[in-house]
Amino acid sequence: MTALIRLRGLEKTYQRGGQRIPVLQGIDLDVPAGDFIALMGPSGSGKSTLLNLLAGIDQPSAGTIEIGGIDIATLGEGRLADWRAANIGFIFQFYNLMPVLSAQENVELPLLLTDLSAAPRRDHALAALRLGGPADRVDHYPNELSGGQQQRVAIARALVTDPTLIVADEPTGNLDERATRGVFQL
Repeated sequence: MTALIRLRGLEKTYQRGGQRIPVLQGIDLDVPAGDFIALMGPSGSGKSTLLNLLAGIDQPSAGTIEIGGIDIATLGEGRLADWRAANIGFIFQFYNLMPVLSAQENVELPLLLTDLSAAPRRDHALAALRLGGPADRVDHYPNELSGGQQQRVAIARALVTDPTLIVADEPTGNLDERATRGVFQL
């Protein structure tokens, strides 16, 4: 089976003042389409860094990141933003919901980068919230939602564009066991 994700010689080093801090070194990895993988390791081991690289949020210091046959490390900012909008659903560890937007509006955000008009954007957002989020709280703002409900809104936002790749940084940290099983089934 062809790899959806193909990493070769991937490295990431951060610069803090005059100090170089290597976080990832020489990673080679192939992940076939349809696979579900989990990264495990202690805090500070580079898990979030790797996820940010896979999502095109950060750039590697060296190596290649091919997703769907495209080396995203070579894309310019504009093309990378377009690629992310079309291919990535990201579930952030700390939700990253916009506090001034309702649950529905937060889920609609990625759809603003598509050519959908307002009514279809709303319909897609509501469908995603029915599928994975708190469908009964669509008009509530993040500060009116529990941590688990905020996480489910973040999950619905990641799913709303039907992305090629879902990158999730601790996606079920605030969910109970039943809700966690539901997220993994979804």
